[in-house]
Amino acid sequence: MGHPPLEFSDCYLDSPDFRETLKCHELELDRTSKFLKEVIKDGNSVITAIRGYSVAVQKFSQTLSMFQFDFIGDSLTDDEINIAESFHEFAGLLQEVEHDRMMLVQNASDLLIKPLEKFRKEQIGVMKEKKKKFEKESEKYYSQLDKHLNLSAKKKESQLQEADDLLDRERVNFCESSVEYVYQIHQVQDKKKFDIVEPVLAFLHSILTLNNLTVEMTQDFMPYKQELQLSLQNTRNHYESTREEMEELMRRMRHPSQICKMHNYLPMEGYLYCQEKWALGVTWVKYYCKYHKDGRLLVMVPCEQKPTTKQGPTQLTLKSCIRRKTESIDKRFCFDVEIIERNTPVTFQALSEEDRKMWMEAMDGKEPIYHSPIHKQAEMELNETGFKFVRKCINYIESKGVTQEGVYRTVGSNIQVQKLLNAFFDPTNPADVDLHSSDSDIKTIASALKFYLRSLSEPLMTYGLHRDLMCAAKSDSLDFRLSEIHSLTYKLPEKNREMLEMLIKHLVNVCSHSDENRMTPSNMAVVFGPTLMRAKEETVAAMLDIKFQNIVVEILIEDYQKIFSYMPEDSTAPPVPPPRITPRKRQPITISKRPARVFQALSHDQFQKTESNY
Repeated sequence: MGHPPLEFSDCYLDSPDFRETLKCHELELDRTSKFLKEVIKDGNSVITAIRGYSVAVQKFSQTLSMFQFDFIGDSLTDDEINIAESFHEFAGLLQEVEHDRMMLVQNASDLLIKPLEKFRKEQIGVMKEKKKKFEKESEKYYSQLDKHLNLSAKKKESQLQEADDLLDRERVNFCESSVEYVYQIHQVQDKKKFDIVEPVLAFLHSILTLNNLTVEMTQDFMPYKQELQLSLQNTRNHYESTREEMEELMRRMRHPSQICKMHNYLPMEGYLYCQEKWALGVTWVKYYCKYHKDGRLLVMVPCEQKPTTKQGPTQLTLKSCIRRKTESIDKRFCFDVEIIERNTPVTFQALSEEDRKMWMEAMDGKEPIYHSPIHKQAEMELNETGFKFVRKCINYIESKGVTQEGVYRTVGSNIQVQKLLNAFFDPTNPADVDLHSSDSDIKTIASALKFYLRSLSEPLMTYGLHRDLMCAAKSDSLDFRLSEIHSLTYKLPEKNREMLEMLIKHLVNVCSHSDENRMTPSNMAVVFGPTLMRAKEETVAAMLDIKFQNIVVEILIEDYQKIFSYMPEDSTAPPVPPPRITPRKRQPITISKRPARVFQALSHDQFQKTESNY
């Protein structure tokens, strides 16, 4: 039920598939924008048309019942499912409330219209501005690229260098605008889950509480409202943790040098110009190419199709790749490929010298292999010193900060955190630091503990179990989630499980004081989900799974006694069920447990006739 995520890495490749996915997101946001206009129009009708109040509410409920959220990702959390079904619940309640002919609340405009207009202006409006910038920079870059590739290699070196520099600047501008546009799209797609539902929920609550509804109706609504508000808050918390990770990924991806890193784990792909010889001369045809190194297969998708013909992809099997000498051809950045399917070599033109080097490296050409230096950050180890550090942090927080509001959520000074870690992990005198005698505060020590866990060379819950843990969290069955996470916990290496048990026991203790520190298991999971788990490859899709990482940690905290007090009966995990394709095994939250309401909805003709009678 969701659209595929847009990866920042695809902004650099700018493939046809990327453009098609981008178009799907744009259409979805256009649909959301039109839906918002409809809701705002209907809300105003309810506010201003007191005589036609019941008709306006009926139309409003119909609009809500027809709209269905399309979220990003292959699975939804329970909270997101509740949010997705909330409009249908609202519609059902409005149909029953319509009989009471209530007066509209005076502050309905502030509760409903203004937040939705603000969302359209500040979120969808900004997205449209980013789209204009992206299209402008895209046109400038490809226009400059065409000019650049038609430069003769016989021009002066200074002219060629100047042209290269100009193209590089245009490419950087284009990639930056593309990354920013993709980021803005994801922000709107995520925020709409609560920024659109919350005003409608507030408006609905005002109708129920301020217009003399019956006590029974109010009592029916309040548990649903509280449960839905909890789902909205949980979803907002997941959004905040995902946004921070996605912003960090975006900052890294904005550097053009990131493209070199991507080729370490992605198939080589991008645009190439292929020399094609005809009876009347030679032409250069643009293709989007993908090279699969395992089978030495080059797939070429034509980009300049004739209106009357539709040409499919061409597949070539490589024998060898040879750099084309500069003096042998009037085009720059060229290389020859010998293939099994043809007797003569095929000549390609890359987009730049660096691009040619990467294509030849992927194809095992005769060009030297170029690697960018990689500066690897120092990593913490899960050793005796690490255990001692975690124990000291836990003891300090439990003795002095367990009731402090926002403990673990409030971030300490980065300078103080680094100072503490450097002192504790000093190889000449490790672990010889007394936290009680130091000048560090609760925020610094809590942040240092999180930093240590996030800096481990492998996350505490390991890369190997990450996929199974995600599948468990996405299951429909609450019982399956618990049993699967219980089983997977005992598949961790002994040191990892020992550290995890010590940490979760501490978090259970902290959460037991949630009335004072406001750190419920759900709030604590938002903090420690990305700390204890992460995917091996940092992609937007992995960022969107953070909410399920949080669910795993929340289960560990809430069911600590069951998970860590004894081993599972069967340590072999049962088969993981596929993502949701059938109704849930437990019922979603509902407004009332009474028999289903029977209501005859007005047709469009009846609606027009009733409205004309006023």
